[in-house]
Amino acid sequence: MPISFTCPHCGKQTSVADQYAGQSGPCAGCGQKIMIPGPVSAAAVEPVYVPPAKSSGSGVTILIVVGACFFGMLVCGGVLVARLLPAVQAAREAARRTQCSNNLKQIAIAFHNYHDVYKTFPPAYIPDENGQPKHSWRVLILPFLEQSRIYEQYKFDEPWNSPNNMAVTSQAVPVYSCPSSPAGSPGSTETSYMVITGPGTVFDADKACKISEIVDGTSNTLMVVEVRGTGVNWAEPKDLDASTVTYPLGSGTGNSPDSNHPGGLNVALCDGSVRFISDSISPQVFGGLMTKAGAEMIPGF
Repeated sequence: MPISFTCPHCGKQTSVADQYAGQSGPCAGCGQKIMIPGPVSAAAVEPVYVPPAKSSGSGVTILIVVGACFFGMLVCGGVLVARLLPAVQAAREAARRTQCSNNLKQIAIAFHNYHDVYKTFPPAYIPDENGQPKHSWRVLILPFLEQSRIYEQYKFDEPWNSPNNMAVTSQAVPVYSCPSSPAGSPGSTETSYMVITGPGTVFDADKACKISEIVDGTSNTLMVVEVRGTGVNWAEPKDLDASTVTYPLGSGTGNSPDSNHPGGLNVALCDGSVRFISDSISPQVFGGLMTKAGAEMIPGF
């Protein structure tokens, strides 16, 4: 089989008999001495199989790395949630406390509007023929809280808990429920706000009080306070007796001013303002706030 080759000096292609393979001689083109290559066998050109390299496990490594990153994100997220949760809860409570303060502000304005019409604040209750509480002040001020529809359904010639009136008072009046109270959820009929009754207070039983009778000053006299866990329907003629108030405030018994706000409670004063007072307020100061003409010294509180 002829051997074809190319001169490395001049590039001339030449074919010679295979018997000259491995010999040297002059190129027919340039005369330079060249080596005639040997014949190429089929084995020489047979492709060689090169086995693939063994897996280094990079896929598994990537999965491990991704899994570790995901786990790390979960841990970091959990830590962030744990740190943010108290702040979120505090913000929610601050919003609820503000709403409670707004409730009391609306109630205080309703009291003053009632006074403008009737020239007195409403009494703590209207009695029946035997002198027993029959209707609450919370019913009397309904028209001044934009609740005329409920007020018009109420029957004053029947007790507050008659079948007819119970059908009315089973309706919620949102302004009477503090949103921080467990019973302050939408639809609740439990009141979170009461007046303080008793001799010397603005709400002495069924006696109606004029602003002119509050000689201690309206900014130094309590109108409405928060009470926690009352279990009292907003229409029930039941409030706090000044003689049952215990100290420090915040007993949670339903017989003393209290709230679900940390550290204190909201109160409305007779001038229409709303204040947040500490549970640790002194008995002397709070006692002075309960009376309308006691001439007590009321330092800043």
